Amino acid sequence: MLLSLFIENFALIDKLDLEFGAGLNVLTGETGAGKSIILDAIDAVLGGKVSSRVIRTGSKRAMIEGTFTSNSALAAWLTEQEIDLLDENSVVVSREVTATDRSVRSRSRVNGVLVNRQFMNNLRERLVEITAQGQNALVGQSTQVRNWLDSYGGDGITKQRSVVSAAFSRYHEAHLLLERRRTSERERLQKLDLLTYQAKELGEANLNEPNELEKLLQEQERLNHVVELQQMSYKVYEDLYQSDGGGSTATDLLGNSEATLMNMVEFDTEELQPLLELIRDAQSAVTEVARQINAYGDALEADPERLDEVEERIRELKQICRKYGPSLAEVIEHYNGIQEQLNELNDGEKTIESLEKQEQECLNKLTSECSKLTKLRSATAALLEAEIIRELKPLAMDKVQFKVELAPIAPTANGSDKVSFLFSPNPGEPLQPLSETASGGEMSRFLLALKATFSAADSPGTMVFDEIDVGVSGRVAQTIAEKLHQLSLQLQVLCVTHQPLVAAMADRHFHVNKQVINKLKGKKENNGHGEERTVVRITALDNLTKRRDELAQLAGGKSASDAVAFADSLLAKAATHREGKEKGKGRKKKT
Repeated sequence: MLLSLFIENFALIDKLDLEFGAGLNVLTGETGAGKSIILDAIDAVLGGKVSSRVIRTGSKRAMIEGTFTSNSALAAWLTEQEIDLLDENSVVVSREVTATDRSVRSRSRVNGVLVNRQFMNNLRERLVEITAQGQNALVGQSTQVRNWLDSYGGDGITKQRSVVSAAFSRYHEAHLLLERRRTSERERLQKLDLLTYQAKELGEANLNEPNELEKLLQEQERLNHVVELQQMSYKVYEDLYQSDGGGSTATDLLGNSEATLMNMVEFDTEELQPLLELIRDAQSAVTEVARQINAYGDALEADPERLDEVEERIRELKQICRKYGPSLAEVIEHYNGIQEQLNELNDGEKTIESLEKQEQECLNKLTSECSKLTKLRSATAALLEAEIIRELKPLAMDKVQFKVELAPIAPTANGSDKVSFLFSPNPGEPLQPLSETASGGEMSRFLLALKATFSAADSPGTMVFDEIDVGVSGRVAQTIAEKLHQLSLQLQVLCVTHQPLVAAMADRHFHVNKQVINKLKGKKENNGHGEERTVVRITALDNLTKRRDELAQLAGGKSASDAVAFADSLLAKAATHREGKEKGKGRKKKT
């Protein structure tokens, strides 16, 4: 509930401090008196759009502050948003609008904490709902109409919407995966062609041994120097074992040394015997080396064909290394990696098929859950139609036709239904979209019926009606007054009205008017306005005489006495109606 509203330098208001109460709060005054400015200020403090025009001429800054009662749910939500509570019963919302040379800046605070627009939108839903004839735009929006219908359906629809939303998320994810896979198919095929070519080239190269190139280079060196190697091997053999020139060989010298040591051992066995054994080991080693080097030399032979093969293989491997890696080992590793990539890429078609299957399964599930939601909505639509018609009949619309139409659309996170309100006020006329068919007065009455239908479960603590009774009179105006009072038994209601029948039903009555004031001498306003300024003033009509005079002014009539008498009758009738409602409420509580 809105407890108080402080306004400074907003439109035609210089400074204003209003206190509202529970029940029905009514604002009356002449056309153009500034009643709607109060509602504009409420809209602005809750995050509504503002421009430089809201700042009072001559001022650089406008300030609005609203104090609202809190409840446990609101307090819990504010705590979740890390907003400290001032106390357990109130929330203070403020907005400062500042004009600069080029733009307008605004800052919103909740309990002194700066907040953004999204936060204010969420808070607004929990505090105030503003209803006006201009709301026919909302009535024409399928999203808003769908939300109204779903809200009326209660927990059943709410739970099913959650199921549908989850199913849509899964379908959307599966669809995106498939689309990304399809988009990359061309890249996959291009990469597949490239890797296939590389795999073929490397496979044909028969790469098995990482050290093959080093071994081939060594073989190449050997084949290129066969003659030199033979000559040198024979030279080593001669030096070690058998000399064609008759000179001493290593074997001969070691034999001589052995003989000498054998003679020496006779005189010093302990010290020289180990040396003799070493000489004999060396003799055996030299003999073995000689044997092997001789066999090596005998085995060497020129092989031009093999040399050509080796050199060709070396050229092939070096070319491979230039293309795929600095070393043959890295080339082989790259080849193994290509094989793995090819296996993955060749599974691409299978992947697409599996993704297509997954997407279809998710779509089937989503469609099934949307169908369940549509059935719930259809049943709820029938109930809503009946209740809206019941609410409209007392408002001089006893022949009205109203239908909630569900048209199929592609599945979304909110279901597969486009929801529209169809309306026909006159018998024989076809049902048409409400926003395109209803007159201003008919729209006013429909909105009131709609709010009366949803008030119990779907409305915040405060509802605001801006001249919702325009275009109606007489008995209908009385019914509207009773409906507003009915709403005010459950919620705080703020209403701008020209109808004395509605004003008479108020629990708190405010009179709005414009005044021209003179500023103090020596102080002139900017932009040439001089000392005279127009301001909006609001007076609380807190006694019976003031209220009667205001109602008489609204009623008019052939004479002042007739207007006053009519006003008295309205107040008496309103009091009787309220008393009856209170008694009825008391009886319901006892039962």
